[in-house]
Amino acid sequence: MLFDLMIKNGDLVTPQATRRADIGITGGKIAAIGNLEGAAARDVYDASGLYVFAGFIDEHVHSRDPGLTQKEDFEHSTMSAAAGGVTTILEMPNSVPPVKDVESFKSRAHSLGSKSFVDFGLWGMVLGDFNTADLPGLAEAGVIGFKFFWGYALNKKTLALVYNFSKSDDVRLPPDEGEIYDAFKVIGQLGRPVAIHAENSQVITRLTEHEKSLGQNTYASFLRSRPSYTEAMTIRSGLALAHATGVHLHILHIAAGEGVDLVRAARQAGQRVTGETCPHYLLLTDEDYERVGNDMKIYPPIREREHQEKLWDGIKSGAIAAVGSDHAPHEEAEKVGDIWSVPAGACGVQTLVPLMLNAAAEGRLTLNQVAGLLSENPARIWGLYGQKGTLNPGADADITIVDMKEKWLLTKEEMYSKNKINPFAGTTVQGRPVATFVRGQKVMDHGKPIGAPVGRLVKPRTSSQAWW
Repeated sequence: MLFDLMIKNGDLVTPQATRRADIGITGGKIAAIGNLEGAAARDVYDASGLYVFAGFIDEHVHSRDPGLTQKEDFEHSTMSAAAGGVTTILEMPNSVPPVKDVESFKSRAHSLGSKSFVDFGLWGMVLGDFNTADLPGLAEAGVIGFKFFWGYALNKKTLALVYNFSKSDDVRLPPDEGEIYDAFKVIGQLGRPVAIHAENSQVITRLTEHEKSLGQNTYASFLRSRPSYTEAMTIRSGLALAHATGVHLHILHIAAGEGVDLVRAARQAGQRVTGETCPHYLLLTDEDYERVGNDMKIYPPIREREHQEKLWDGIKSGAIAAVGSDHAPHEEAEKVGDIWSVPAGACGVQTLVPLMLNAAAEGRLTLNQVAGLLSENPARIWGLYGQKGTLNPGADADITIVDMKEKWLLTKEEMYSKNKINPFAGTTVQGRPVATFVRGQKVMDHGKPIGAPVGRLVKPRTSSQAWW
């Protein structure tokens, strides 16, 4: 058999094992795995001394396109993904306008399809009674899952999310828990997961007003305005409603130790729930603010060290099944100001994989765990496993090649986002993605995106109920 591409002599890494094997690729699919000595191929990549992973998936990306493309756009975010070793991104629905119905889904898929350097899935947005009737259509159209921004209002004209608001503002108020129940029930019947941003906005608003009234403008005061129990409160509500409706609940960007405990307990009780955290919560604490400054202002906030330790425990126990970047760029000028006025969010899709590889180099986790957290597990959660997240024959030939011996500096100059706010700029890491293949096509060579956009829209093939 003549392969289109053969990746030879690499060490293949899966969540279960690491083994030496060759990969033969034909028509964008993995055709064969094993000792392919003597087989012919039009192109050969020699992976001697390197590790070969099923292409990494970033399940949590805000590319700001359309509506806020002065901050980021899909071309730049997917170039960043390719440069960082990510082969598939799952794009959040809070664009302007949001992905709230079939029409907006199709419009965004069409708009983004010509710009993408990697494959991508689209989330659908939960807006309570405003779009509960549209959720079945969105599932049929192919959303990867549903996202609910708990406690956020909507701008009535643009439908943009509004976090800091008062009842006197001209906004569509957040859905109440009755509306959330109805939406969760519908999503559960559709066999798709629902993910939540878990923070109690009412308590946070009160605490923020109190801290400001005292004239406080420190990171400690910012943390006092968003204490860990405000995460726990919303996670408890989400778990209760998900249990009542039978939906698979996914808790995004867990930053609080209490969140890990709640997810672990619910899983042990048999509930269908999974958790996600992000590199900034695993690798930074409040102690880093003096050095990093407002580049590390993110919601939920980066917390104290005891919470970070709980997050690592959550990875070990399986309460945290995935790590996403929460890539959410802002203009660099916007990040200049006091802790209350600057927006929350930073770049992350390009540094997601290098940071987790460095954690493996430091012994905090194994390369096999990296394969689970960044590839197989998100593929299973979002119904993509078999097509993505695996090195088995028949899967898309999405492959990331990694050199674990290379030590290198993360610099803003090598980041491909439009705006380069990243709290890890200037960090030396060990472990580098050196080649990225999307369906057998090389889209990155040693940190540099190459070629034209080749990304395609991907849709779930299986129900998340098959694995949790």
